[in-house]
Amino acid sequence: MTSTVQPSTDSPTPSSEVATSLRGRTLPTWAPKTFGLVAVGLVLLGVFGPVGFWLVFVAWLVAAVIPLWSAFVEGRRKATDRFVTLLVTTAFIIALFPLGSILSTVIARGVPVLSSEFFTYSMRNVVGEGGGIYHALMGTLIITAAAAVISVPIGLFTAIYLIEYGEGKKLARWVRFLVDVMTGIPSIVAGLFAYALFVIFFGPGVRMGLGGAVALSVLMIPVVVRSCEEMLKLVPNELREASYALGVPKWRTIVKVVLPTALAGIVTGVTLAVARVIGETAPLLIIAGLTDSVNFNLFDGRMATLPVFTYFSIITPGVPPEPSIERAWGAALVLLIIVMLLNFVARLVSYFFSPKGER
Repeated sequence: MTSTVQPSTDSPTPSSEVATSLRGRTLPTWAPKTFGLVAVGLVLLGVFGPVGFWLVFVAWLVAAVIPLWSAFVEGRRKATDRFVTLLVTTAFIIALFPLGSILSTVIARGVPVLSSEFFTYSMRNVVGEGGGIYHALMGTLIITAAAAVISVPIGLFTAIYLIEYGEGKKLARWVRFLVDVMTGIPSIVAGLFAYALFVIFFGPGVRMGLGGAVALSVLMIPVVVRSCEEMLKLVPNELREASYALGVPKWRTIVKVVLPTALAGIVTGVTLAVARVIGETAPLLIIAGLTDSVNFNLFDGRMATLPVFTYFSIITPGVPPEPSIERAWGAALVLLIIVMLLNFVARLVSYFFSPKGER
């Protein structure tokens, strides 16, 4: 005996209708994008046009239409989400204004100054037009490299102690506290410390590049310690335990297992620490001084750097002042390019030398 299955008279509900019923009423997909583009256009007109602040305020009101519209269509919960998104986006755009203003101004004023003479000549015996930043550029690279040579071993070894040997010890807690304090000290205090230290050995009025390197290392060490410490924390304990199970001593485990695993993060942190201190002016103004000649000797005489050169070019431009001010903008642009290159190198190192699973 065969039985027949009667077809159902109820028509199946399309999946799109189910999704719509589960999702509820929503705004048209074009609405947020359209109002967002209109608001961005008004902001750009307000920034670069003659209307200014009021047009920017109108742009925010236009963007605020979306949360209000959402409150009537989608309900309070979704409207709150859209309103918070608007606030976060507004804060992000406000934060971009100073950055965009700095970049546009420095590039516009600095690019016309760049030339082969600007990079290969110093300011020795130059009055008025001509000259360049060769002496300041070399001084910046030499002093920063010396500061890195001082800071990296101290910061790395301190981080290794805190993670590998100092767990639960009172000394480690005090070291972390002091590192936190050093992270927030003003840069001029580091310069005064270096000056006071070198006065003990060389007498009052001492100026030398090594003092600038010591001052920068005071600012750089806590950054290196913190970055290396965080990278060493990310190394899984299973790797250490596997090495110990094979009978490998602790020091060799650190050298052969822990440090290679955290190498990418450590190099990135060191590079960012160098970028952090390379633009410091106050410490170098106190202990390294300024000179118009090229000086490659860290242990003898004044040594010019790009931040100090820029500062004095603006403060004491001479007569006529225009060439000196133009050189200041060019030096500022070169310093900005160096910092951007250091950050770019840090990103490349983090990408290519990190474990493959993190790419």
